[in-house]
Amino acid sequence: MRNASRPFFGLWILSCVLFLSLLGAGSAAATTLLSTGANHTCAVVSGSVQCWGYNFYGQLGDGTSTNASSAKPVTVVGISNAMGVTTGTSHSCALLSDGFLKCWGQNLYGQLGDGSSTNSSTPSPAVGISNVKALAAGSYHTCALLNDGRVQCWGRNSSGELGTGGNGNSTVALPVVGVTNAVNISTGGSHSCAVLSSGVGQCWGSNAFGQLGNTSTTNSATPVSVTGIS
Repeated sequence: MRNASRPFFGLWILSCVLFLSLLGAGSAAATTLLSTGANHTCAVVSGSVQCWGYNFYGQLGDGTSTNASSAKPVTVVGISNAMGVTTGTSHSCALLSDGFLKCWGQNLYGQLGDGSSTNSSTPSPAVGISNVKALAAGSYHTCALLNDGRVQCWGRNSSGELGTGGNGNSTVALPVVGVTNAVNISTGGSHSCAVLSSGVGQCWGSNAFGQLGNTSTTNSATPVSVTGIS
């Protein structure tokens, strides 16, 4: 009986270690090494980024013309120091080891953050933003968490998902109103959320289904606190 119990005990210890490591990972923004868009996928591989799937807008980042696709991973051009990756519906962004960002793919609403609304099949540097700790892409917008706890967003803003207090789209990163102590961020299709250092959750953007968690179904262009959790 003693010998038979050892494998079970070992698995139990391993499970506890994994559980505790996950709890620790949740205390700060983690970099994402794999991300799926609407019809494409990207992954960080030893500092490079590889993507596959639909490529109508250049979201695979390999410089190929639009209306192409790939059923196997292709290497994103010019990136060798990626720490994380995120994908929207038809765009992709990489967090680099120096704290800067590069994005590629569809840019109709400025979701690449490069100051233009022109699609790009190769990575384009996001302008006016640095010291990035984590990033997240919604359907047509992108948000970044900075090392100092601020959050900046860019792209489509029809529902207030940039958190700027207005509804105008932006081709460059803009600060989210009132957020200065975020430790993690996440984005939905047209809304965004941040976890603050106090443990409070705040969200902004589309709220038609109550996704902001503030007991309302009214959109908000500025962060509102999630009710009942901290």
